[in-house]
Amino acid sequence: MIETILKYFPDLTTRQQEQFSALYDLYSDWNEKINVISRKDIVNLYEHHVLHSLAIAKAVRFKEGTKILDFGTGGGFPGIPLSIMFPDSQFKLIDGTGKKIRVATEVAQAIVLTNCHPTHLRGEDEDGKYDFIVSRAVMALPDLLKIIRKNIAKKQMNALPNGLLCLKGGDIQQEISPVKNIAKVSHLSDWFDEEWFVEKHLIYVPL
Repeated sequence: MIETILKYFPDLTTRQQEQFSALYDLYSDWNEKINVISRKDIVNLYEHHVLHSLAIAKAVRFKEGTKILDFGTGGGFPGIPLSIMFPDSQFKLIDGTGKKIRVATEVAQAIVLTNCHPTHLRGEDEDGKYDFIVSRAVMALPDLLKIIRKNIAKKQMNALPNGLLCLKGGDIQQEISPVKNIAKVSHLSDWFDEEWFVEKHLIYVPL
């Protein structure tokens, strides 16, 4: 299972490997109580959810002290895998569905993820400032951009300018048309060999 992650991120510390390894049992257990991942898809947890989330780590290496907001995290994606990958950065995970946030909270506590803060909150009500907003196919890109503009910090501290990093699948041309002059689209199949990633993209919009 974790071999899927080590294949692309071979430099993980022992602690990171332990944290990633623990995710399968934790999510399997919680998924029986609160359905946050399709029951059929739980066997693909590492490829479809953990590695998918870590595509963001291929685009940017968050510096120590970077603040990241995971908008519409569901059960903790991409926020929990990214919190493991970048222990020196701070992550706030928000979702409007309380039971999903409960799962993310319990998983983060179980693996002692001290830089990860799941919070039951709608995106419209989040008023903090962050270097980056990350998201996984929560809503149409133009709608998401309208909500999160208020949350982008002015001060820059990473090689990549502050903005939105959004994971999307399928045909995204219409969605990105309002920002096509500034958006950068990365194809996940350039980073990962598995066939599942063929029509998956990472959209970066500097803000």
